Amino acid sequence: MKLQVAIDLLSTKDALTLLEKVAEHVDIIELGTPLIKQEGLAVVTAVKAAYPNKIVFADMKTMDAGALEADMAFKAGADLVSVLAAAGDSTISGAVDAAKKHNKGIVADVIGVLDKATRVKQLKALGVHSVELHAGLDEQAQAGYSISKLLEAGRGADIPFAVAGGVNLDRITEVEDAGASVAVAGAAIYGAADPGAAAKALRAKIKNLG
Repeated sequence: MKLQVAIDLLSTKDALTLLEKVAEHVDIIELGTPLIKQEGLAVVTAVKAAYPNKIVFADMKTMDAGALEADMAFKAGADLVSVLAAAGDSTISGAVDAAKKHNKGIVADVIGVLDKATRVKQLKALGVHSVELHAGLDEQAQAGYSISKLLEAGRGADIPFAVAGGVNLDRITEVEDAGASVAVAGAAIYGAADPGAAAKALRAKIKNLG
């Protein structure tokens, strides 16, 4: 399993400052949607230039113009780009076509999809690189939220999947045991008093590193 840091900060400077502390402990650097909206795709270029050997994931959450938006992000330096699983099949197929052109990958984010199991099967047929079983910040803030629902959906997935939404030191082993190929940690890293130590501790809990 790989460790992915989700950077939900709002400036390129802050993202690079965080990465100075955590990059050595993570496999994938995710540039969050708010960060890309604030800074544009220039943040993708800057991070890829600073960390050329890391997988850089542009969390675009594309809902339309799949081929165009994916192409833009790949040209900026992204290795992976996200589309929303709720998007139309033509949007997802367009993004997948762009990924093939660049020899890169599309991650389908199932945030907001109610029947995740069915959609995951459809996404596999559409040729996505992987799926992200994701509970957003608003969902996590609701009473009764549990990461267990995401893990349950993952156990039936016949495609590489990431888990995002409450991954922390207490839950990362459970995420790996569910078969995830990627554990995504956001606030557990960037919100820690010592982000570097937090990322290192999370990585140490992974039994089979990707």
